Amino acid sequence: MTVAEVTQVFLDSEQYSSNSILNYEAVYGEDFVSPGGRTLARELIARLRLKQGAKVLDVGCGLGGSAFLMAREFGFRVDGIDLSANMIEMARSKLKAHKIEDRVCLELGNCLELNRQRSYDGIYSRDVFLHIQDKARLFKKLHNALKPQGRLLFTDYCCSEKPWSEDFSRYVEGRSYFLNTLPEYTEVISDAGFCDIQCNDWTDRFIDILHGDLHTISGLEIEQAAKQKLKLGWREKLARAESGFHKWGLFTAIRR
Repeated sequence: MTVAEVTQVFLDSEQYSSNSILNYEAVYGEDFVSPGGRTLARELIARLRLKQGAKVLDVGCGLGGSAFLMAREFGFRVDGIDLSANMIEMARSKLKAHKIEDRVCLELGNCLELNRQRSYDGIYSRDVFLHIQDKARLFKKLHNALKPQGRLLFTDYCCSEKPWSEDFSRYVEGRSYFLNTLPEYTEVISDAGFCDIQCNDWTDRFIDILHGDLHTISGLEIEQAAKQKLKLGWREKLARAESGFHKWGLFTAIRR
């Protein structure tokens, strides 16, 4: 079994089990499994500053919410890939319901295996690269997939410099995350050949989103045990962010 297969099995049986995905969607809103839901996705897609008809790769497309927005509101043609079979199965069902198969293609795939030379005007990703250890290889693949002057935009979980607290270390290890500091991310993006790199520490915004999520969770009409479990998970996430160990970054760059 390859590393990619092991990772897919881990994702689909742990963080992205069908029940976990539905819980994320309940918090973030229909079709979304990333912080800020539809509202933030719309804001970030606009930051790509791409023209109607642009071709975009959504890496780790999740339930497809951002891809659907790009197609419907921005006029983009979108390829979405995700390593979670559960995510893709659910996203394809949603795509069929949205009836935009002519503008959005969703595939089960590993972004480390991308072989699409100069295919995209933009690449977009939300909190996905934390799952990937070989970030040098990742950004080389993304760089190669962009057309000259193509734009990269992504958010991701980041971290403070070590040493970390025992609690944060256990969390990272238990999730099999591979976190970078913001400066480390900037360096690896530059080494891959990107220019005009912008690195933004959005941890304060992440904290604000988490507070809003807790309010949303309180209003969910779900079983009390499930609600309490969600609240506990979000409070722990909030504590890690407020401690300074857990960072959240927004990054943009351009292919030379």
